Amino acid sequence: QVQLVESGGGSVQPGGSLRLSCAASGFTLDNRAIGWFRQAPGKEREGVSCISSTESTTYYADSVKGRFTISRDIAKNTVYLQMNSLKPEDTAVYYCVTPIRGPPQRCTYYTGSNRGKGTLVTVSS
Repeated sequence: QVQLVESGGGSVQPGGSLRLSCAASGFTLDNRAIGWFRQAPGKEREGVSCISSTESTTYYADSVKGRFTISRDIAKNTVYLQMNSLKPEDTAVYYCVTPIRGPPQRCTYYTGSNRGKGTLVTVSS
């Protein structure tokens, strides 16, 4: 059974950091493109960062460039999102999805893609 489980969310002050994890089971992340997405209340879903199956290309939303970094550990079958210099506008539920379309030009996913339940990130003073 394909499953994605996110963790690492929480409450942090502006300027703080968090590292989100997405653990995959039922399949291997090796040679599979995967991405992080977020949705805040009242806002549209946004592709935050995606990484290609070969890790040769990545995509970052303009709003997070220079602050967020996507990576993965094949041995742990886990993908990470390191988030630094967090801002209140980063507050959202973050979830991982595979398969995805893109990168580097885009970061979207298919209707039938697998996604986790998400982890809440709250940035507030």
